[in-house]
Amino acid sequence: MLKNKSILITGGTGSFGKKFTKLTLEKYKPRKIIIFSRDEMKQWNMAEKFEQIDFDGRIEYVIGDVRDKERLHRVVDGVDYIVHAAATKIVPTAEYNPFECIKTNINGAMNVIDVAINQKIKKIVALSTDKACNPINLYGATKLASDKLFIAANLHTLNSDTCFSVVRYGNVMGSRGSVIPFFQSKSDSGVLPITDKEMTRFMITLEQGVKLVWHALDDALGGEIYVHKIPSMKVTDVAIAINPKARHEIIGIRPGEKIHEVMISEEDSMSTYKYEWYYKILPTINKWHLDNNRIKDGMLVENGFVYSSGNNNEWMTIEQLRSFLDSNEYIELQKLNI
Repeated sequence: MLKNKSILITGGTGSFGKKFTKLTLEKYKPRKIIIFSRDEMKQWNMAEKFEQIDFDGRIEYVIGDVRDKERLHRVVDGVDYIVHAAATKIVPTAEYNPFECIKTNINGAMNVIDVAINQKIKKIVALSTDKACNPINLYGATKLASDKLFIAANLHTLNSDTCFSVVRYGNVMGSRGSVIPFFQSKSDSGVLPITDKEMTRFMITLEQGVKLVWHALDDALGGEIYVHKIPSMKVTDVAIAINPKARHEIIGIRPGEKIHEVMISEEDSMSTYKYEWYYKILPTINKWHLDNNRIKDGMLVENGFVYSSGNNNEWMTIEQLRSFLDSNEYIELQKLNI
């Protein structure tokens, strides 16, 4: 699928971009992976870490910002696929800097879409978040708007091969800015701050996230939102897994946070289909949710279905999280994120 193809990753120096680049180079033989981001030091650090596996120079580092459409136009020349991972994603940061969040998450998405259509890119997969479903914070609202933009973009490509789809997943275990490294950084103090003792989160590994993007690139016809089936975990159990002796200090919910995250709402359930290891939300525009080519072997979920971290039927145990934290995958992730 990706052999001899050119792939552009916006926000490519983030945790996902690094993992996607490494696994894609190992599994496929792409002609080129372009890391497009605005932080030169992060690109420099990534290039140093990837020097050994990129022995044939298939990674290209390009400074740029998704807010700059002209720069995007120049960079995507000759690109086959775009993985759009660039975002302002820290919830409190978005709440206190709303203009900047909108410029990146909405205006940036529009720029990626316009450029992809004009340059006739084959497939574009945008990374979303559980916070885009029934959003209560600005970050989630901008990602919902972004999702809608990428889905509707397919209406402008009905006579071309350009295809837009979305992947949506929850808390990536060990990614920069997530709860696990935060608790680890506080562990030695003997006190772990807990926003709410009832709070739950979906838990997904970066490898699962990459697998979902690969699947979207292979499966999508346009307009699909892919949701990986993943376990939930109570935040208090995450804290216990990190340091069972630490005292929990309840500090209250931060601006824009939820007790439980939702990835598929009751309203989405009317056009959501389930498969062995994922769900697919199909758009109702053009009645694509009734299109057998998009449904394939999926089965419509039951009426009123809600995929929430609070009512999940799969839960990660403290022992399972500890096992993951001791795994080579997690150790490697920490090395990449240094």
